[in-house]
Amino acid sequence: MKAKKSFGQHFLTNEAMAKKIAQSLLCSESVQRVLEIGPGKGVLTKYLAEMYPELKVVEADKDMVDYLVVHRIVQPEQVLFMDFLKLNLSKVFDGEPFCMIGNYPYNISSQILFKMVQYRDFVPEMVGMFQKEVADRVIAPPGSKTYGVISVLVQAYYSGSLVMNVAPGNFNPPPKVQSAVIRLLRKENFRLECDEKLFRTIVKSTFQQRRKMLRNTLKPLVTDAGILEDTFFNSRPEQLSVEDFVILTNRIAPFTQNTRQDEP
Repeated sequence: MKAKKSFGQHFLTNEAMAKKIAQSLLCSESVQRVLEIGPGKGVLTKYLAEMYPELKVVEADKDMVDYLVVHRIVQPEQVLFMDFLKLNLSKVFDGEPFCMIGNYPYNISSQILFKMVQYRDFVPEMVGMFQKEVADRVIAPPGSKTYGVISVLVQAYYSGSLVMNVAPGNFNPPPKVQSAVIRLLRKENFRLECDEKLFRTIVKSTFQQRRKMLRNTLKPLVTDAGILEDTFFNSRPEQLSVEDFVILTNRIAPFTQNTRQDEP
């Protein structure tokens, strides 16, 4: 299993840890399909293959694909040789839901999470290795310094928890950063009771100037600045929970410009 940084590749070498990561995936009996992203040399893959016969892996490195097949870690038909970010997740298992897992390339890990959110109808659970700094941001609670855009946009649909921290010595070569494994479970009700595109616009706009009060960052979005006089708009974005952002979206929706964000 590898993690890619811009300066190279890092392979997990701790077998006990790889097995624990595989076992931390809590796929329900109705969802036994699993997609592993970036399997590398298969240290995690071999445990997943034992547990989930419907496993598929997506790998963009031809050398790693050849390694997996030659060493019979997976069968050729289980391999998707391509860039994960170009993969249509609705077609991986013919429209059926699946769980995601991997030691994600650190340089695109945020993009992987946003893609998961975009295809949330198909992904009820995710377990992943991230640079610890990113993992902390994803599961950060409101009010913390690490709470931000990715925290809100992921937590709007998923509940997150820390599985384990992983020191650099568990990789070869050791990365220059700490790592962490987190689990995300899709919320039972993962439809927001608001205009979801406007919700994303508000979250991104307010956190771009996180030290400013909401009334200042939202002013360009509304047609009547008078609605921002309520004391609610004295808050700063890091003080708001997902639920607060939903309330905020509904309060200003009737007064907004036609400004919307596409899926993250």
